[in-house]
Amino acid sequence: MIHGFVHLVGAGPGDPDFVTVRARELIETADAVVCDPGVHPGVLAWCRPGCEKHLVGTPPRSPAEIEALLLALARAGKRVVRLKGGDPFVFGNGSDEACRLAKEGIPFAIVPGVTAVLAAGACAGIPLTQRGATSALILLDGQDDPPGRAQAVDWQRYGALPDATLAIYMGMGRVRSILDGLMAGGLPPDTPAAAVQWASLGRQRSLFARAATLADEIEAAKLPAPAIILIGDVVRHHETLDWFEQRPLFGRRVVVTRSRAQSAEWRRRLETLGAEVVELPLVDVREYVDRENTIDVLAGIGAYDWLVFTSANGARHFFDLFFKAFRDLRALGAMRVACVGETTTRAVRSLHIEVEICPETATADALADALVATGSLDNAKVLIVTGNLNRDTLVRKLEGAYAIVDQLQVYVTNQTDLAGDPVAADFCQRGADAVLFASSSAVQSFVAQARTLQLARGAKHPLAGSLGPATSETMRQVGVPVDFEANNSTLDALIAALVAKLASG
Repeated sequence: MIHGFVHLVGAGPGDPDFVTVRARELIETADAVVCDPGVHPGVLAWCRPGCEKHLVGTPPRSPAEIEALLLALARAGKRVVRLKGGDPFVFGNGSDEACRLAKEGIPFAIVPGVTAVLAAGACAGIPLTQRGATSALILLDGQDDPPGRAQAVDWQRYGALPDATLAIYMGMGRVRSILDGLMAGGLPPDTPAAAVQWASLGRQRSLFARAATLADEIEAAKLPAPAIILIGDVVRHHETLDWFEQRPLFGRRVVVTRSRAQSAEWRRRLETLGAEVVELPLVDVREYVDRENTIDVLAGIGAYDWLVFTSANGARHFFDLFFKAFRDLRALGAMRVACVGETTTRAVRSLHIEVEICPETATADALADALVATGSLDNAKVLIVTGNLNRDTLVRKLEGAYAIVDQLQVYVTNQTDLAGDPVAADFCQRGADAVLFASSSAVQSFVAQARTLQLARGAKHPLAGSLGPATSETMRQVGVPVDFEANNSTLDALIAALVAKLASG
């Protein structure tokens, strides 16, 4: 019998940036991914089309059921990635699954990950060891009666280790008894202590106290699991080394409404500034090919005087089609290129193509005016690359300047249906600090799904931000307030406007 292969892979503490390069390579090529609850959705977005995704936390499955699933997938000849939070061999039951695979003769490999305590220390400004002061780091399971262990931890035993940092996993449910046991064993009551929840994510929360008062602080703050408890003299360094929670968008929930394929860069940039990003893909952008029109246009591509891109989507999909027909970029000829804004311009310049026109205001009107101002349009052949929702303003103005205008639609934008989407349900329950709109189509989809996206009582009502004038105009037309707007229709400008608006209160 031919078997597949199972990789037991550490998915890290939460932030996808903490996932190893090897782990990402395996996720991107897997036939099936079996995923623990709590793994960041951005990690699953790396899966290739057609990859099976088995989320074993919804509904919860027993260890035996998960092992049976791994065996079944491997026996079907699949390349399986078993994603486990943190590291597979640090309180992750990875050894149990590996032993079962070995017993059944299924080939496997282990890919380590960043375990939660490393992220908790780094993101809370707590060095886990310190030269000359702390020489040991002890990882402890805080469960009262964990499966497979003969007896609970003897906490008094670890209370008299002056040069050690104690890191306690899964101990939030009995933190008071744990600390009492440590102090009974000799831990000084004034030893610095901390609890770090959701380490590495935008919703991270950290509490700092002394061993004698940490349980009271956790109870008063109503801080639930999951969290890592850290105890030792090194905890006091957080006052100097706290960088993570000082970022400008830390603790803010920001909704990104772009299509899934386009949201990765937005997510990365916002999370770098500390935001918790909520992805609500209100639109879906897909390639569109009118075979007859595409053949006609590409056959005469060298005859155009101007090539005009009205969106970055158009640029990307156009060149996908172009390179299927031509091997050499020089097939474009000597045409001049115009783009509607900086984002579109960057997409074109990434191919080392010079963009002659990029108006300061990213609108069809501004683009048309800039083209007309060149005085080059009389009897010029112009190709406008479009989607299915482009307005006719640009075409009318160019034809009014006596240009000969052809259009090539290369993509289609459709509204998505978020009914039943768990991220949408979470948005309804919790709300957000801001929603970012990058297109009129996303705004229209948001309004069309108002019932699905209705906020629950007590949820935070978000501010609404716009990427540029065209999107803002649509927002006003449909009754969505424009609380802030990018000044030049770029992601950088939109984020700057978001930061300024939230900072202003």
